[in-house]
Amino acid sequence: MGMFKQIGVLAACSLLVACSGRERSAQAVKPPVAVETAMAAPMDLVEAVEVTGSLEPKFWADVKTQIPGLVKKVHVTEWVRVRKGTPLAVIDIAEVEALVKRGEAAVESAKAGQIQAQVALNRSEREQARVQKLKESGLATQQALDDARTETEAARARLDASRAQIRVAEEDLRQARARQAKGVVTSPMDGVVGMRDVNVGDLASDAAAGKPIFRIVDNRLLNLTVTVPSVDSARVKVGQVLEFSVDSFPGKTFSGRVMFINPELSAADRSLKVIAEVNNPGEVLKGGLFAKGRIVTGTRSSVLQVPRAAVAGIDVASGTGTLFVVTGGTVHKRSVRVGAATGELLEITGGLTPGEEYVTRGGFNLRDGDRVTVAKGGAPAAAPQGKETGR
Repeated sequence: MGMFKQIGVLAACSLLVACSGRERSAQAVKPPVAVETAMAAPMDLVEAVEVTGSLEPKFWADVKTQIPGLVKKVHVTEWVRVRKGTPLAVIDIAEVEALVKRGEAAVESAKAGQIQAQVALNRSEREQARVQKLKESGLATQQALDDARTETEAARARLDASRAQIRVAEEDLRQARARQAKGVVTSPMDGVVGMRDVNVGDLASDAAAGKPIFRIVDNRLLNLTVTVPSVDSARVKVGQVLEFSVDSFPGKTFSGRVMFINPELSAADRSLKVIAEVNNPGEVLKGGLFAKGRIVTGTRSSVLQVPRAAVAGIDVASGTGTLFVVTGGTVHKRSVRVGAATGELLEITGGLTPGEEYVTRGGFNLRDGDRVTVAKGGAPAAAPQGKETGR
C-alpha cells in the first residue's frame, strides 16, 4: 500500500509540473497587444473653474393693464417682434372718452370766453382814454372818468378769470387724456412677445391686482447664472471669460464675461453665485437653456498634460495614478503624480518626462512587461505647443 501511495504522489507532482510548464509556454507566446500611443510633450494649460447654470434674458417685462375694463382690441400675437411704445391691446373705457370730449368742449368754451373778455377789456380801455381827454378839456366830470376806470378794471378781472378757467379746463382735459391713454396697453421695451394671456372680451384688472397679460423678452443680451464651489470662490474675478456649451448646439462653444459676483456665499451649500453677461447676436440662444462650462482663471505655459483616459487608478486624495510607458516595444507600468484637470486633459507633475511614449488607448488589458504594437491611427506624435483645443 505504501508503495502505491508513493507512486500516486509522484504522478500528481509530474502532472502539476507539466501544467505549469504549459502555462509558462502559453505566456511566452502571448502576442503583442495593439495600443494607441502618444509622445509626452508640454503645452499651455488653461486653468479654469468648472461651472453649470442656466441662461435667462437680462431684460424682460411683464405687462399689466393700468385700469380695469373689457379688452376691446388685441394687436399682437405671441412671438412677434415689437418696439418700445407699440400698442399691444386696447381697454374699452367709454366713460373716460366721454370725459375727454367734455374736457375738450370746456377748453374751447373757456377760450371763447377769453376772447370775449379781451374784446371787452379793449373797449373799456378805449372808453377810458376818451373820457380822460374829455376830462382834460372840461367836457367830462371826474365821476365819468372814475366810472370808466372801474369798468376797465372789471374787464381786466374778467379776462384774468377767463384765463384761469382755461388753465383749469386744460388740466382736467390733460388728466382725462392721461386716463384715456392708460386704456392703450403698449410695450415698455424692444423685444419679442414671449407670452400673451388675453383675448378680446376679457375683463382686465388694474395693475395692482391683475396678472400680466403680456411678457416682452429681449434675448439680445443674456445672463448666465452659475454657482462656484467655495473652494474655488477666491479664483473668480469680474471680467473673466466664461466659456460654455448647451445641448441644443452640440460641439459649439459660446462665451460670456463675468459681470457680477455675489458678496456672500449661499448658506445652504456654501456656493458662490456668479452672473456672466452673454452677447447673443442672432438670438440663437434662448432663455431657460441649461449651460455647462468653465470660468477661465489663468494660463500656464509648458505644462505636461495627457488625456484623462491614459491614467488609471487616480487617487484624488494623494494626487497619484498610473499609466503605461512604452520602451522598445514593451510597456512598463509607472506611477505618476497628477495635478489640475482641464477638460479631457490631466496635468502630470511627476513620473513622466517630455519625449517619453505612453499608451493612450488599449491599456485596460495590459500588464507590466507586455509587448505592444501601435495600432493604425495611433502612431506616436509630439503634441504641439499651444492652447488646448476641442473644449
